[in-house]
Amino acid sequence: MPLNLFRVLGDFSHLASIMILLHKMTQLKSCSGISFKSQALYFLVYITRYLDLFSTSSLYNIVFKILFIGTQGFIVYQMVNAYKPTNDPNLDTFRVQYLLGGAAVLAIVFPYKYTFLEIMWAFSIWLESVAILPQLFMLQRTGEAETITTHYLAALGAYRALYIPNWIYRYVTESPPHVDYIAITAGIIQTILYSDFFWIYYTRVMKGKKFKLPV
Repeated sequence: MPLNLFRVLGDFSHLASIMILLHKMTQLKSCSGISFKSQALYFLVYITRYLDLFSTSSLYNIVFKILFIGTQGFIVYQMVNAYKPTNDPNLDTFRVQYLLGGAAVLAIVFPYKYTFLEIMWAFSIWLESVAILPQLFMLQRTGEAETITTHYLAALGAYRALYIPNWIYRYVTESPPHVDYIAITAGIIQTILYSDFFWIYYTRVMKGKKFKLPV
């Protein structure tokens, strides 16, 4: 994928979201308010998407792929070890098997090519589009969140939202026009899932108020 400003901003927003989460966990010595299921799903997303890690020729891609796999793996490791006592499974109850099953079916039925790498890539794209659902479901159950947690979610949501103008830019500037129907459809789904969160984030957190869902 060629580099352009929207993609670079999206990638750095993605990396920033992970750094914000790591900062929260390290500073507070806690993973309270963070869905382990969402974090585990994101780790699976990166593992299945970046199976071509050592076959890519772009240094930019290699560095970011290693960063995403490494940092996400570290987050999951910390949540099941050092910060496990602060993780509340009674709040993290979303049934992820439906997300895994749905992503697997779509990847098998609608891949670009019937090869292992292409199916795994499609699986990762579909899974990423819904991987945030356990976290959003946890927010729904608690009704509120720490400000730093909302910053993490905002940066994560902005990453995918920035990929929408990236796709438009590629369609306009590349010849022949590039259209990735799987990534575009999944990205739109992911952005829609964030819509309510973004509105509350903008109307409350950006104005210095605590993030709280309307009753």
